[in-house]
Order: sequence, then C-alpha cells, then structure tokens
Amino acid sequence: MNTVTFKGNVFHLEGEMPALNSKIKAFSLLANDLSAKTQKDYEGKVLVLVAVPSLDTGVCDMEVRKFNEKAASLSDDVRIVAVSLDLPFAQSRWCGAAGVKNVETLSDHYSAEFGKTYGVLIKELRLLARSIFVYDKTGMLVYYELVPEVTNEPNYDAAIDAVKKAL
Repeated sequence: MNTVTFKGNVFHLEGEMPALNSKIKAFSLLANDLSAKTQKDYEGKVLVLVAVPSLDTGVCDMEVRKFNEKAASLSDDVRIVAVSLDLPFAQSRWCGAAGVKNVETLSDHYSAEFGKTYGVLIKELRLLARSIFVYDKTGMLVYYELVPEVTNEPNYDAAIDAVKKAL
C-alpha cells in the first residue's frame, strides 16, 4: 500500500514497508535524553515498533496509553517503542504527563529516516502513518499493520497476540 487516508483525504507514503519474515531494518532514533537508539539496542528482545503521527493528538495519546497498559503484563523480553516525529523534549513531557513508563518514546524528527526506511512517512504532511511492526527475538518481522485511515486505532489484540507468539 502506497497511500493512507487522513479524514478521508488520500496521502502518499514514502519508502517501502518491510515484508513479513524479513530481518529488521536498521534505524537510528533519538531518545528523550538526545542519545541515539538503534535496532541493536533491542537485540534478543521481542520489539514492537509503534509509529504514530504525534503524541499530542487524541488517537495517538490513547494508543500509546493502551500499549503502556498492555506492556505492564508482558514479559521483560518485550520492548514497546513508540516512534513519532515529535521532538524528544515534547515526547518526554508527554510521557511524564501521561504516566507512561512501559513504552519508550523515540523521535524521528531530525531526518524522518525511520519513516522513509519503514515506508510510513506521509509525504505531504511529514508525519508518520499509524503502523505497528512486531519483531521476534531474532529480529524477524512476524507481524505488521498499516492503519489505512490515520485517525483510526490499530488492532491492539492482533499486535499483542503476535508478541505473545514471538516469545
């Protein structure tokens, strides 16, 4: 899929989404303390990459809060990372205000390279399309979802089921 809709309007995605059973694509994102985080930081863990347009929107706020709740009951071998183009400072402020401690937030604001590499950068808006990528402990993609309408929520149950199967 090369497009998504936002409130019914069609927008184009840059890049190509990874295929099921493909190895994790390299990424470098900024943590809230401005340190770099890469896929290597999560080796040996089940990694859930949750791309959202902005933590400061209602659906994204709700989505990351739900993943934060679900993460509390998952194994220590699972890492859930929310990626957005929000500045790391805004992400940190949002996490504090929302009480989010089980989901790590990382920023792609500098170059949007994650969005391009994973095929989820909305070209016209320079935002990430709502999507989920679940990688098993060996770094293989076992589940993904690109939400066709950006204002809709993802399928939480399917993502968590994929996480449990990957453990």
